[in-house]
Amino acid sequence: MRAVVVIRDGELPAGSDETIAECGGRALLIGSDTHMAATALTGVATEVQVIEVGAYHPGAWAEALATVLADEPIVVLPGSPDGRDLAPRLAVALRRPLYAQATRVGVHRVELSRLAGTELHTVHPAPQFVATLQTGVRGAERHLTTPPIITVVDVELPPVADATVLQVSPPDAATIDLTEAPRILGGGAGLDDAERFDQLARLGVALGASVGATRVITDRGWVGHDRQIGTTGVVVDPQLYIAFGVSGAVQHTSGLGQPEHIVSINIDPHCPMMQLADLAVVGDANLVLDELVALLAAEPHHG
Repeated sequence: MRAVVVIRDGELPAGSDETIAECGGRALLIGSDTHMAATALTGVATEVQVIEVGAYHPGAWAEALATVLADEPIVVLPGSPDGRDLAPRLAVALRRPLYAQATRVGVHRVELSRLAGTELHTVHPAPQFVATLQTGVRGAERHLTTPPIITVVDVELPPVADATVLQVSPPDAATIDLTEAPRILGGGAGLDDAERFDQLARLGVALGASVGATRVITDRGWVGHDRQIGTTGVVVDPQLYIAFGVSGAVQHTSGLGQPEHIVSINIDPHCPMMQLADLAVVGDANLVLDELVALLAAEPHHG
């Protein structure tokens, strides 16, 4: 198996580590400043091919990659926006089936997430296929200390009619897919009213964070199911997770991935979420949220 990862200006997209780990450390990076991205893979990658081709042109890239990957029976891309876009084009170019939203990829078995994560389907794949790995599901530990072996691959892009990128806008923290959000504000049963999520949304805009919730909250109808984090919701992997009134039931925390930093605000100092936190604030999450929103309103740049 080999992971294929689209690189923009040396940045690894969400889910890169997981996808490369799923493929046993074998990766191919294509895009711009790929060598810089490859050097950041120490600990997860063993061998990395880099293809420097500049700006994103999925149609031409798929045709060129079909030649490079012809002898790779299984090709896996992260479920990032570029990965989801390139994967079907690559599957067509390779004349292989595509298994999208996989949670596990193997030679004889592929597990697929369906119906917004409420069902898990197992399929026995074709001998050769392309798959996308759902971000935040697998996790990846950086246990290797040796830098990966980096090989430069030269390709010639064919003259293929392709989409033209007019502008790349920054993500909107309020609407970004939770699986791709680097910062998340989570609300749990400790919040006393649906309007608290309006406050979280305003705070999220200021912090560049998306808003998530526990199952208790989605069952109350305070936010949509697409905002639910956990085994029966979506699996995330943010850099920062701030939990407001979240007790930390295993059904929720098992969907958190491996955040670099966790902040928890809760009246119960002994609840699981507080035990997981890097910073635990013992207090009423509603009052803390009120104070944060008040401070936000007092800032000159917020009016």
